[in-house]
This record gives sequence, structure tokens and C-alpha cells, in this order.
Amino acid sequence: MKALLEAARRGDRRALARLVSLLENEPGRVVDLFGKGVEWTSPGLTLAVTGPPGVGKSTFVSALLGRLREKNPSGRIAVLAVDPTSPYSGGAVLGDRVRMMEHSLDEGVFIRSFANRGRLGGLAPGIRAVLRLLGLTGWDLALLETVGVGQSEVEAASVADLVAVLLAPGQGDGVQMLKAGLLETADLFVVHKADRPGADRMAAEIRAALDMAEPGEGGRPPVLLVSSVEGRGVDAFLAALEARRKDLAERIRRRREGAREEDARLALLHEAGARLEKVLEGKREILRALLSGGMSLEAAVEELLRAAWGEETDKGGKP
Repeated sequence: MKALLEAARRGDRRALARLVSLLENEPGRVVDLFGKGVEWTSPGLTLAVTGPPGVGKSTFVSALLGRLREKNPSGRIAVLAVDPTSPYSGGAVLGDRVRMMEHSLDEGVFIRSFANRGRLGGLAPGIRAVLRLLGLTGWDLALLETVGVGQSEVEAASVADLVAVLLAPGQGDGVQMLKAGLLETADLFVVHKADRPGADRMAAEIRAALDMAEPGEGGRPPVLLVSSVEGRGVDAFLAALEARRKDLAERIRRRREGAREEDARLALLHEAGARLEKVLEGKREILRALLSGGMSLEAAVEELLRAAWGEETDKGGKP
């Protein structure tokens, strides 16, 4: 793993992709990347882009990529696009690479699609670990495109520095969507597909809703109109993004400090859970006893932990 990390730091995209795959399947392995004295770093900035299906998140992200690469050809941008998992096949469309094909050969851009594997929060389980990897390998910006929008979507705010919420005219009542906890989590609002009728009205409704709400840290978030197809409003969004980054610098610092401990905690619990699951596969009698009422939940847990401890001792661990 260390050899792959060194290769990824030198710009080896294949090594980076292999590490991403490893962390996607085993998020707890992120701890192995950080030896003694190695800081738990993050990308220069992580921006979560969220919104309802069909709002054009991938098109918007592609437009941002194009403009950012024009403005700073030496910058390095990673896109982590999360798609919903099929409840039947377990697969996902993962179509974001298709929409961003124009950037696929750009050495300064890394695009990776993830299946959310049924997670309600809209994020794939290994996203936190992959963001740490991107920080270690020196990426300037991570664009995190998340699934859907709603109460559970606030998970994006726990891993990103800033959150941009996209809404579009013709997709229902935009103000009604704001009741899903987004007034508290959004740092920027984007009325996307602004070339369509009703865009100005939607922007006015969102601003009115924000005026009625208690302003959060950094003041009320801006509401911007963007048409990715026409390229209109992209520069204004990037300027607003930089302004919000400065206004919320202290919050970003606090959030990152808290995230380090949370990421380590989750990595530890994920690895412990994975090991316990393996032990339970060989101790199905514990599950059967629980189902039959012959064992309480507390007793079943204690039995499972004893079995896991015994297995580790058999492998040479300390009793």
C-alpha cells in the first residue's frame, strides 16, 4: 500500500485508481496510509454538489471543470460522483464518466464514479477515506457529486468544506424542496438550467425563503443562476465560491479538525464490524439462538465478542 501511495504521489494514475478501489471496498485501510507523524490531510478544497435527480449536476460539474482548467491549467481536480445502487442487481449506472468524457484524457483531472450501495445519506461508504487519499496525493480541489436531495443528504456537509445545492425550474416547487434541511447545510444555491423559463422566479423565491430564515455563519448564502449549456454564470459561481471559502475559513478549519477524529473512529468501527461479520458467518448458532429467543441480544453480543477474541488469540494475538 505504501508503494502504491508513493507512486500515486508521483502522478501515477493507475496507482491512484488502485488505491481508490481498495479504499472503496475497505475504508478502514485508510489508517494504513498514515504512518507516525503523517498528517491526516484533505484536498485543498472539497465542494459537494447536490440536488434532485435530473437537475443537471454532472453537466454543471463538467462546466466547472472546463472553466477551472482554462483558468489554471496546472491545477489538479478530482471528481467523485456517487450514483444510486440498483436494489435488484446491486449495480449502478455510473454514467458520470460518459458525461465528462471531454475531461477523461486530462492529466490534471481524475474522475471516479461510486455506487452508494444503498446508503441513505447519498454518499458511498469509502468517500471519506478517498478524500484523505486525495489530500495525501496533493489534489487541489475535490468535487463531490452526491445522489438526490433530502433530509439524509446533509451527510455531504459532514465531509465537504462547502455545499452547493442545485435546483432547476420546471422540477416542482423549489421553496418546498428547501424544507428538507438544505437551508442549514447549503453554502451556495444554484438555479441551474437558467436558460429555461421560470429561472428568475425560482431564484427570487429562494432568496425570499433565505430572508425569512435565520442567517448562519458567514451570512446568507448567495443564489446564482447558471446555464451550463450556454456557459452563462459559471464565472460568477466560481467567484462566489472563492468568497464563501474566505468568509467561512474558520468554520472550514473547525470542520476539518473534527473530521479527522471522526474519520479515524469510523475506520476503526468499520474494520471491527467487518471482522465480527466474518466471525458470525462461522458462528451461525449465535444468530439462530437470538432468533429463537434462546439468547438475549446482550448475551448474543457477548458470545460473538468472545468468539472473535478467541479467534484472534488462536491466530497468535495476546489473550
